Amino acid sequence: MSSNEILIKNIQQCTICADSLPLGPNPIIQMSGKSRILIAGQAPGKRVHESGIPFNDPSGERLREWLGVSKQTFYNPDYFAIVPMGFCYPGTGKTGDLPPKPVCAATWRESVLASLSNVELTLVIGQYAMAYHLPQQRKNLTEVVSNWQDYWPDVLPLPHPSPRNNRWLKRNPWFQERVLPCLQERVAEVLAFT
Repeated sequence: MSSNEILIKNIQQCTICADSLPLGPNPIIQMSGKSRILIAGQAPGKRVHESGIPFNDPSGERLREWLGVSKQTFYNPDYFAIVPMGFCYPGTGKTGDLPPKPVCAATWRESVLASLSNVELTLVIGQYAMAYHLPQQRKNLTEVVSNWQDYWPDVLPLPHPSPRNNRWLKRNPWFQERVLPCLQERVAEVLAFT
């Protein structure tokens, strides 16, 4: 077993937050030592918790459209590492899912990122991932995403692809017009080298 496989197995057996998770632990992660693109997300939703498959929901459908990739490509860990800030479903609050448990990133993230030595593109999805991966930024999500070229071509901040963000997408048509074509071109470029 490779060191990457051992790390994944250890994460999948993690129970650090068990007492504070409404549905219990079910760490969701996808990666390999060959992963070319890192998707740094928030935390799994209830549907993903139940299936055990990352982005196995409407958010995932939209994300795959944004990337211009098939399910088969998306779920190939040699292409995509899917590493949320929290590996388990944190529960639901008044306005949606609760934030990822901070102890998860504190415990695992440094080791995970160190094991992903072939990543050429990091997609930073949502405010919690941005706070970790783009810590110098003090702007709101719209400002960070609208300044996407500051991080390009190695990192791209993205809004969450959730249907809850339909209003944001309608208010910010530049995202679909200018950012998504560049994203799809860059994804195709990175995956062509595998």
